[in-house]
Amino acid sequence: MTDTLRPAEAAAPGHPSDSPRQLKRSIGVVGGTLLTLSCVTPASTLFVVVPDLFGTLGTATALTIAIGSLLCIAVAFCYAELGTLIPSAGGEYAMVSTLAGRLTGWLVFVLSLLVVMIVPPVIAMGTADYLAPVVHLDPSLTGAAVMLLATLAGLLDLRANAWITGIFLVLEVIAAAVVAVLGFVHGHRGLGSLVSMQVAGAHGHTDTVTGVLVVSGLAIALFVTQGFSTAVYLSEELEHPRRDVARTVLATLAISTVIILVPVAAITLGATDIEQLTGGDLSSMVTAWSNSAVGTFVSLCVALAIVNAGIVMVIQNSRVLFASARDKAWPTPVNRLFSKLGRFGSPWVATLAVGVPGALFCFVDLDTLYGVTGVSVTAMYLLVAVAALLGRRDAHRNTPAWRMPLWPALPVLLIGVLAYVLTQQDVGHLLWTGGITAVATLYWALYLRPRAATHWLVSLPEDTRP
Repeated sequence: MTDTLRPAEAAAPGHPSDSPRQLKRSIGVVGGTLLTLSCVTPASTLFVVVPDLFGTLGTATALTIAIGSLLCIAVAFCYAELGTLIPSAGGEYAMVSTLAGRLTGWLVFVLSLLVVMIVPPVIAMGTADYLAPVVHLDPSLTGAAVMLLATLAGLLDLRANAWITGIFLVLEVIAAAVVAVLGFVHGHRGLGSLVSMQVAGAHGHTDTVTGVLVVSGLAIALFVTQGFSTAVYLSEELEHPRRDVARTVLATLAISTVIILVPVAAITLGATDIEQLTGGDLSSMVTAWSNSAVGTFVSLCVALAIVNAGIVMVIQNSRVLFASARDKAWPTPVNRLFSKLGRFGSPWVATLAVGVPGALFCFVDLDTLYGVTGVSVTAMYLLVAVAALLGRRDAHRNTPAWRMPLWPALPVLLIGVLAYVLTQQDVGHLLWTGGITAVATLYWALYLRPRAATHWLVSLPEDTRP
């Protein structure tokens, strides 16, 4: 069963507090792009996530990220079209529920919830490494503190957060630019090394990276630029969502790809040997290429970028939980709590509900968090591509929206590639994600489906209904 988009107030079942609340439209495309770029958090992704890819893929890291970025163009087209067609703070689940059915939308919601709960602590735990030139801190405790700070900032007005994150974003772009310049200036190998597929092996030997390993690394490579979807979550607070969602999605992907991929190429060329590259200690590389003062400056910029990312991710994630409560995903008392708006117009209970558990996740094994996130992102993108195939049916055919080129070829190609990427992931990570999805399916079958008339009713704000 596919839900029909409804006016926001039409969904009220009778109690005033059950009426769907609407977020305030307060930002334009520039503010939305700043917030979305901050959620991609290019510099903190470069310094926190990419070093692990260097450890696995060596010189093939830049190539893997480039392939992932090309795939993300097709993904971004799907998000841009569906986000303007169905501009809801629910993001993926609202789009997929409306176009591919309520159960499929519920599974996408669970996958997106996994991503939004795990990604912030993954990034936050990198803060301690980049504060090391100034003070030595425990990574888990520092990550938890960053998550709590981000949660407090997330309670503020969205316009205020756009300015805060914009300032931090400038600093992280400067840090990425410094690394890129230093890496290219101190290059130890030619451009051909970017596709040489080498990684450090045992006993000082150099091993060859296989094509299968590159494919398995694509799940994390997709995660590297994943934050462009934030534009969809912010669609209810953009002043002109039918126009600005697509602009924000596509602009963010283009800018973030450059900010991440160029320094990755520079680091690959500038590393003195494969062992140093595979070690992934970017702070030491920067210091060796310059001096301790420059190294400290870059490290502090990255630490601020991580705090910035935490703020934006908490903002994004609270909107997802807010929208799920508005659409009656939970028992009535829980729905009322998560849909409450504070004095600054932010969903304050939902903000606390995503921020505080995020602090606790900072004490979970990092490899498990990476793996589950990669699988969840890949599966979520696949289901969004399925919805994109269905986005021009029936009543939605003539709805004002940005339309992707090369439809339906791009969604079909994307589905095939992403399905193959999933088959190459670690079995343990697939089992973790599959187990959580199975529990969610039981919740759907036992609680949501019997209450289909009153629960999981995807709605749109009044001013964006067809």
